[in-house]
Amino acid sequence: MTDRRPCPYCAEEIAAQAVRCPHCRSRLVTFDAAALHRDHPERKLAGVAAAVAQALAVPAVVVRAAFVALSFFHLAGPVLYGILWLLVPYAPGDESVLERWLATVQSALRRLRGAATEQPRVPGPRADGPSA
Repeated sequence: MTDRRPCPYCAEEIAAQAVRCPHCRSRLVTFDAAALHRDHPERKLAGVAAAVAQALAVPAVVVRAAFVALSFFHLAGPVLYGILWLLVPYAPGDESVLERWLATVQSALRRLRGAATEQPRVPGPRADGPSA
């Protein structure tokens, strides 16, 4: 299998994983969902800005500036950052924080439901009263 392909804009040979063509500088992908994880070398705080920057193929400083700018509009920057921290997994193929939390809650509910059905029933007084 080949690891090279032609650029759709200039027809020059480029690497198959290329995001930008080194010859014509055309952007080849608009959004790379596989790159949406927080474990990047450019990560600073939680890695959300680096993950978004890598997925959108833009510099991380641009995404960080956008989060700061959004902070002046009803604190949308920190809220969006927190939501993305919950949704974006740490490593490729990993579960996100929200998925781990939901799985924990789901397993706890299953244990509770199982414990409730496993308890033996204690006979109580009959509804029609004592028999003579």
